[in-house]
Amino acid sequence: MKRLLALAAACAATAAVAVAATPTEISAHYRLDHAMFGTIGRVDETFERHGDEYSIKSVTRSEGALKVVFDEQLVLESTGRVNAEGLQPLKFSQRRVKASKQDVSAIFDWDHGVMRSARNGEVKEVALPPNTQDRISVMYQFMNMPAGSASVTMNMSNGRKVDAYTYRLVNEERLKTPAGAFDTVHYQRVTTDPKESHADVWLAKDRFNLPVRVVFDDPKGLRLEQTLVAVESH
Repeated sequence: MKRLLALAAACAATAAVAVAATPTEISAHYRLDHAMFGTIGRVDETFERHGDEYSIKSVTRSEGALKVVFDEQLVLESTGRVNAEGLQPLKFSQRRVKASKQDVSAIFDWDHGVMRSARNGEVKEVALPPNTQDRISVMYQFMNMPAGSASVTMNMSNGRKVDAYTYRLVNEERLKTPAGAFDTVHYQRVTTDPKESHADVWLAKDRFNLPVRVVFDDPKGLRLEQTLVAVESH
């Protein structure tokens, strides 16, 4: 059951696009569902921009069947700059409240083109490609990317390594959520490797491309669905 909460963060590793009128504050709340166990968690996120700096915090808490056997919190935080390309992470961290040995932190050294990663006392350096996002900043980089792309390739780091992700546009559709109905663009991760995870994301066209639904399929058969239940922005 620990994998369920750990994989919740992977729902963040999704697609890309954007819209005008970028907000300076966003508070978004999601429900996390498992096909067999129903609702297993909730995700509360805040995004703030002050001038050319941003901060993001995402907290995933166990709920329902998962909370009974594994009452845990997963916290992702990202801080950095805002430039012409959008968000540029400087620091990223991922921590569990009750399992600190799994904590990860990363420093993005753009001047030297390296990411310095630390976990459980081990520190290593990883090459840092231009415009790399971290696991949570990628969710809010959507609002800074060109709209209407047939496919999008981007680099994303989980704090330990950097991988390239490619997504293709599937369609546009009207999607109903507990937070309301949204006109969305649906993107799907492109991969032919059976060991790779699959992900689909629906982005609200008239709400700065905020993800309103994410479906994550683990190669071992685990499926998680993250659905927007409420959002406020300024």
